[in-house]
Amino acid sequence: MPSAFDEMTVAPGVCRPGYEGVQKWLADTPREVLELRRAEAELLFRRTGITFAVYGEADAEERIIPFDMIPRILTKTEWDRLALGLSQRVRAINAFLADLYGKAEILKAGIIPAELIHRNPSFRPEMVGFKVPHDIRVMIAGIDIVRTDDEHFYVLEDNVRTPSGVSYMLENREVMMRLLPDLFAESRVAPVENYADDLLATLKSVAPASAPSDPTIALLTPGPFNSAYYEHSFLADRLGVELVEGRDLLVNDDAVYMRTTRGPQRIDVLYRRIDDDFLDPLTFRPDSALGVPGLIAAARAGKITLANAVGTGIADDKAVYTYIPDVIRFYLGEEPILKNVPTWRCREPDSLAYVLDHLHELVVKEVAGSGGYGMLIGPAASSATRAEFAAKLRAKPDDFIAQPTLALSTVPTFVDSGIAPRHVDLRPFVLSGADKVRVVPGGLTRVALRAGSLVVNSSQGGGTKDTWVVNG
Repeated sequence: MPSAFDEMTVAPGVCRPGYEGVQKWLADTPREVLELRRAEAELLFRRTGITFAVYGEADAEERIIPFDMIPRILTKTEWDRLALGLSQRVRAINAFLADLYGKAEILKAGIIPAELIHRNPSFRPEMVGFKVPHDIRVMIAGIDIVRTDDEHFYVLEDNVRTPSGVSYMLENREVMMRLLPDLFAESRVAPVENYADDLLATLKSVAPASAPSDPTIALLTPGPFNSAYYEHSFLADRLGVELVEGRDLLVNDDAVYMRTTRGPQRIDVLYRRIDDDFLDPLTFRPDSALGVPGLIAAARAGKITLANAVGTGIADDKAVYTYIPDVIRFYLGEEPILKNVPTWRCREPDSLAYVLDHLHELVVKEVAGSGGYGMLIGPAASSATRAEFAAKLRAKPDDFIAQPTLALSTVPTFVDSGIAPRHVDLRPFVLSGADKVRVVPGGLTRVALRAGSLVVNSSQGGGTKDTWVVNG
């Protein structure tokens, strides 16, 4: 694997634009002060209750996501290009989903194989012909970005079903402003604090035509045992909307109401953090106790907007991801500003043969996988593990894609041994409303805290950093 791009350092003692203040701060700050600040940050996170849980573990205990106080920095020039590419990509995905559940022109044109869509469990045939207000299906998107050098940012994957992580972006910023106010002020960092206002404006803009001028919004959560429940409650509080569970809602005459002490109150927009399968037992899983009977009928009648819309998960699929550059060209008539990571579709015989011959140098992922699970990092795997994975590939090639082992960029990180480079990715958040597309300047930087690791997911030992967009 080639050496990683250092985002801060050009040469010993010489930093890249934007990092000048951080370089001086690190040079002037003793290690014991850094350790004290790290302890203060952990205490702040514990007091706030910022936790997550890992499903499938014996204890499934609530954990604090490790936070690193050395910020990851992007210049405004870098960010502006990223924002253009993110906006382009999400506009194309919205057009793709509208077409996919409508006339399906992209399938008729042979751009994407029809069987890849129709046999995919994330495709919802119940939504075919389903009109949504303002024809916007993805209101909130989290697009994972990786960097390999000065010029190149690549999209690693799209998260347009129920993207998470924005609460950590906001809390990381608050902690940094409290821990390092002088450095923060000197760096003139673009704000992320207006995300809640932007999200609220986006959700209000996509309310049904029948909604009042000030539509009522609620956030639907599976409940306190969900691994992301902290984020659900955090966002509801920031938005100033009710946090509801399925049992708090009812459907009457194809309208959705929440139970209150003043009687039923009509809801116009439901920001749902529940997967499709569990939303409505009358349409999807009949054994779901998390959803609302009749919710899909209400949405079909145009009396409520679901954010994000049902069926958007098809665009999260890693095999569909490989066609997104073609999606951009097909709907927008533009070349992609942000490229995909080169990808082999194991469902294609020639690609499968190549992947099997090069397992020792590739990353192989399940097309429906997430959280860093179900993947093989070839260079780090034993020969026995690679042989086991090869058997999986031969048995079910449609379930996998493969990518080169990218040398993800590194940023300085304070670890037990001191300040050391660690690999990072970036999840910016894109909000698509009926009025405009909003891209928050920054995003959630995830960092692989283990030396040499490329896996940044919190469930796999990763941490987070604040992301600063600065002039430079």
